[in-house]
Amino acid sequence: MTTIILMLAVVLLCGLLFAEKKESLKGILLTKPFLSGLFIATALMQPYAAGTYFYLILAGLVLCLVGDVCLAFFFNRKVFTAGLAFFLTGHIAYIVAFFVTSGVNAGTAVSLAAVTVISAYVFTRLRPHLGPMMGPVIAYIVIISIMVVGAASLAVRQDFSVQARALVMAGSILFYVSDLFVARHRFVKKGIFNRYAGLPMYYAAQFMLAFSVGMIP
Repeated sequence: MTTIILMLAVVLLCGLLFAEKKESLKGILLTKPFLSGLFIATALMQPYAAGTYFYLILAGLVLCLVGDVCLAFFFNRKVFTAGLAFFLTGHIAYIVAFFVTSGVNAGTAVSLAAVTVISAYVFTRLRPHLGPMMGPVIAYIVIISIMVVGAASLAVRQDFSVQARALVMAGSILFYVSDLFVARHRFVKKGIFNRYAGLPMYYAAQFMLAFSVGMIP
């Protein structure tokens, strides 16, 4: 069943990228919600679909699905802002999942220093283009940065499998990078390259987090 879901996801992703290239809102809405629904289905199919980590990750996935639909209307500032709010809340769910599972440890301090430097640089590049969106974007950068720190805190826990830790860490990093392309498209320079690079990273990240619930009780 997992193989079928992943194959269907690839087909839908190709359809979504084609719709993005054509700037077809109808095509985006016919593919994106269903593609996002597949990472929720993936999480529901995992073995440990009952614990705190599962429910928090599931909540994050659902919130991100709603955010996905909102971001399809990127040309509308109010709807785009609502999408940011849903994603921000989804990231908070991921943050709680990671820190409840891992606690604060050495990985927290090291990753916090690294991510702070990177995110500060990202903000300096985006700042001239943000205008009235500066507040929401700052909040989003802070939250997604903390999410990566939470993932790093979990990734150094030796009591989880290497595969589980790799899924969480890689998924969080890909999520972070994919959002850079969303920001570039919205605020700096629109272009299909942003979609071609960002969307595969984003969906890979969400599927990785969905699969992680089957390895972390």
